[in-house]
Amino acid sequence: MPGTGPVARAVGGGLARRKVQTLVIGLVLLVSTGACVLALGLVVDSNTPFDKAFAAQHGADVVATVDRAVATPGQLAATARLPEVTAAAGPYPEATISSQIGGPGQPAATLQPMTVAGRGGPGGPLDDLVIQQGRWARRPGELVLSSDSGPAVPLGTQLTVGGVPGTPRLTVVGYANSINQSADGWVVPSQIAALRAPGAPATAQMLYRFASAGSAAALRTEVGRLRAALPSGALTGTQSYLAVKAQETSGIAPFAPFVVAFAIIGLVMSVLIVINVVCGAVVAGYRRIGILKSIGFTPAQVVGSYAGLVTVPAVAGCLGGVVLGNALSVPLLGSTAIVYGVGALGVPVWVDLLVPCAMCCLAGIAALLPSLRAGRLSAVQAIAIGRAPAAGRGYAAHRLLSRLSLPRPVTIGLAAPFARPARAAGTLAAVGLGALAVTFAVGLSSSLTMVADGLSHANTEPVQVTLAGSGGNNPANPPSGSQPSPSAQRAAIEAALRAQPGTLHYAAQADQEVSVAGLSGQVRMAVFRGNADWTGYDMISGHWYTGPGQVDVPTNFLTVTGKAVGDTVTFSDGGAQVTARIVGEVFDTDNGGLVMLTDWRTLAAADRRLTFDTYNVALRPGTSPDAYVQALGRTLGPHASYINTSINSRDPFVLVLIGLIGTLTLLLAIMAGLGVLNTVVLHTRERVHDLGIFKALGMTPRQTIATVVCSVAGTGLVAGLLAVPAGMAVHRYVLPVMAHAAGTGIPASYLAVYRAWEIAVLALAGLVIAAAGGILPAAWAARARTAAALHAE
Repeated sequence: MPGTGPVARAVGGGLARRKVQTLVIGLVLLVSTGACVLALGLVVDSNTPFDKAFAAQHGADVVATVDRAVATPGQLAATARLPEVTAAAGPYPEATISSQIGGPGQPAATLQPMTVAGRGGPGGPLDDLVIQQGRWARRPGELVLSSDSGPAVPLGTQLTVGGVPGTPRLTVVGYANSINQSADGWVVPSQIAALRAPGAPATAQMLYRFASAGSAAALRTEVGRLRAALPSGALTGTQSYLAVKAQETSGIAPFAPFVVAFAIIGLVMSVLIVINVVCGAVVAGYRRIGILKSIGFTPAQVVGSYAGLVTVPAVAGCLGGVVLGNALSVPLLGSTAIVYGVGALGVPVWVDLLVPCAMCCLAGIAALLPSLRAGRLSAVQAIAIGRAPAAGRGYAAHRLLSRLSLPRPVTIGLAAPFARPARAAGTLAAVGLGALAVTFAVGLSSSLTMVADGLSHANTEPVQVTLAGSGGNNPANPPSGSQPSPSAQRAAIEAALRAQPGTLHYAAQADQEVSVAGLSGQVRMAVFRGNADWTGYDMISGHWYTGPGQVDVPTNFLTVTGKAVGDTVTFSDGGAQVTARIVGEVFDTDNGGLVMLTDWRTLAAADRRLTFDTYNVALRPGTSPDAYVQALGRTLGPHASYINTSINSRDPFVLVLIGLIGTLTLLLAIMAGLGVLNTVVLHTRERVHDLGIFKALGMTPRQTIATVVCSVAGTGLVAGLLAVPAGMAVHRYVLPVMAHAAGTGIPASYLAVYRAWEIAVLALAGLVIAAAGGILPAAWAARARTAAALHAE
């Protein structure tokens, strides 16, 4: 029978008769393809845009700040010839300036302090600057701002630099982009001397590329060699490109690890389910295979017939999966639309083409092996074997289980999987992966809830009180009239907090902007007065500061500066140099993780102008934040302070993560349930004659349902018991990877989220999935008439 016509008709007939299996394959491929499209799209978009821009702009691996009073030009030039250095640029002189918008007709406004570097042009061996607006500075008095320097000011705006002789003016002539974020602005080199404050060190930037720079550890090693090649104290700070990359990709990168984990689980489940479906179709269709061969089908045509049963729904499912994956990516990629020089982000077209093709090929390979088995059977063998399992298979299990004190319908069902051990193993793996996904998702959601609380401090300090007119005012509660002096407000607030019975702790806070050697721009420093170890900064390593001269910093601060817990950090505040020891690593992503936390006495000698305008308040258990706020407001009055309870709100980023986890978990659980549904349908069809005999002997519809459901319940229970430790292990691996992608470490408490009762409930997840997948075919078997079942042998 040459030609494909007979094969096509055989495929069409098989699809029409096996609607359940066709639907299962289509839906399984739709979910797994959607998860893979989403995962691969996120992985590409979290790395490729920055990598492209870094290569195009000849980014530097490290931007180093050096003290030119300690290192001579010859010594700096010698570092470019070190064996591990492949390229170098600089020294570019730099200065930190404080400026104010000035000029005729322009409103006065003070800008954040900026690090300005002197460069003769935007190009160079490293860190090519991309002019986005205007032009490059050509003469003294002209300034090019970084596109990341803060709120944009129009070209032509004049900035008046304070704190230096002559109060020079700079005219903004352009905006440029640095892939290394090496400075907040650039001027011609000869301008720097006039911008440097009296007594400030003469610092400069050196840019380096190294032969080995693929990890933070490798960069620390290379920076150590640079430090050893220069005089002691010459290298005052460094900034790694990895920190900049982490900051640029932090909007997408944390999604990728757990989505990839879900995609892998879905991929394996789809392969197992496709194999189970085709194997079941072959086993259930032995008689049909014999008939096809007896009318002239060749082995190749038989293989094509059964492979076609998978190909048609697989193609439809894969195409639908592309649409699903792109739809799920919209809320994730929409918030991170532009990466330097790259443009809008979306799932790349090649991902939309590659993933469905790969999934179809994978489904075809999974279907090919059992189809070859069908092709090798002779017509006589196929007709003679029929649909019954091998003689004696599973009878030992029936005899053993019959001795248990359980109803006979239950033991018959529990023994059923032993008649088809290969199919039972595939079902166990599919259900186990579904239960693993549920276990992983429960732990991940709990950890992310702790992350949200840790970032918002919602549980530890649900109330904040700020001084009226301090900048934290809410339009809903504006100050009016003349306000008391800040000192009078602070005294009134502290008295009111002490008088409130619901007050557990309170600590005053002042926010300062300081300059840290080696970092462009300013770093926020949260300065506390009073005990503040309860404020909710969870420790990753080290400990909370215990006195002056100590600071706690987030992970990204350590990464960017190349420091570690126990090292010292030098920063300038109000022109004075302060050195403090890093005693702890805290979980915090505020300001991109560039924050320092310390006691007020650390800055007392350098800055006596600390303004404590915020009070963080912890409440006694059972105290309502709303009631507390209302009582405090009645005490202080509308003009004394501003009371802010918006700290309870959670980061929308975390809410999107939790929502996506729930969606993917539900889809994978549905996949596992579909796999069970297919198994039970096949098993019920094979055993329809046995069920007819049982019904003739008096088995009731309820007993029939119990028998069918129990045929997968034991498998589901075992799968759930195995899945719980596996899911916990996946959670313990993936969560730190997600945190690392976001540029932070993770506290140990965020990993220990599974409680004993949750573990006990999760152990039943496999049983629930199996029972849900088996209930529909069980109901069908219960409704089948005895005569019809006996006739169907």
